[in-house]
Amino acid sequence: MLKKVVLLALPGVAPFEFGVVCEVFGIDRLDSGGPAFDFTIATAAPGPVRTSLGFDMIIEHDLAAAADADLIAVPAHSLDTIDEAYLDVIRAAEARGAWVLSVCSGAFALAQAGILDGRRSTTHWMHADRLAAGFPATSVDPDVLFVEDRKVVTSAGTAAGIDAALHIVRKELGASVANVIARRMVVPPQRDGGQSQYIDFPITERCADSFAEVAEWMLKNLAEDLTIDQLARKALMSPRTFARRFRADMGTTPAAWLNRQRIIRAQNLLETTDQSLESIAAETGFGTAAVMRHHFVKVLQTTPTTYRRTFGERLAG
Repeated sequence: MLKKVVLLALPGVAPFEFGVVCEVFGIDRLDSGGPAFDFTIATAAPGPVRTSLGFDMIIEHDLAAAADADLIAVPAHSLDTIDEAYLDVIRAAEARGAWVLSVCSGAFALAQAGILDGRRSTTHWMHADRLAAGFPATSVDPDVLFVEDRKVVTSAGTAAGIDAALHIVRKELGASVANVIARRMVVPPQRDGGQSQYIDFPITERCADSFAEVAEWMLKNLAEDLTIDQLARKALMSPRTFARRFRADMGTTPAAWLNRQRIIRAQNLLETTDQSLESIAAETGFGTAAVMRHHFVKVLQTTPTTYRRTFGERLAG
């Protein structure tokens, strides 16, 4: 049973991500049918801890408070070298079967402690490549809001920490308890989708000079059924040579690149127009709304309707 929660305050801690953990686990909600956790904030050297915004928090407890915690939480923090004392706390928690939670760049502390080795993980999409490159023993998924792998939970940026924390509450105490906390926080008890939908992908994403002209033509003709043979003729190459060189220069296949651009165009239309889904699907080359929905769910982990509801502008009637 999840009872004792210890939040680690590392130097350079991010106040919002720190506050997320405090909000979920640090408030007594017995009066509304929720839990009251034994919640402690701990740091290596009690006293002032500088935050990422330049002000200090006064932390009273040292890391001894974490020795018997059921959950150790690590919020976002600066990516400087991490004191080994924090890493030892994280390793000990994982070894005894306690939950370990990171929010945003807190995943780097878990990775440095070695507990992400052989596990899936995530972090904020801006840091995902750095995490994957620095710690190849973990499989980084940059698209999801959070990952649980054998009681080690890593989450994406900022508000995804709420999703991850509520997931742990749900697993340990049940959906009804998680719903009480979510209702008091005025947040969904479980969000759909992943962080792919929040990433700003420029339309000129990795466009090599050798394919600039044909890529621009593809973008102008997204609504058409563009075949490899047609694209190869446009590039004055054989289909086999075109496919091989496109992948080498652009880092992906022509079909995958084209699909990515269609999604980007559809996202833009969903955000800025009131066109129907069928109209957008036809204009972006997906053909039908059902096909467009399939690709949105596969790539963005959300539907076009949900995406529009989240990011669409309020258009004047």
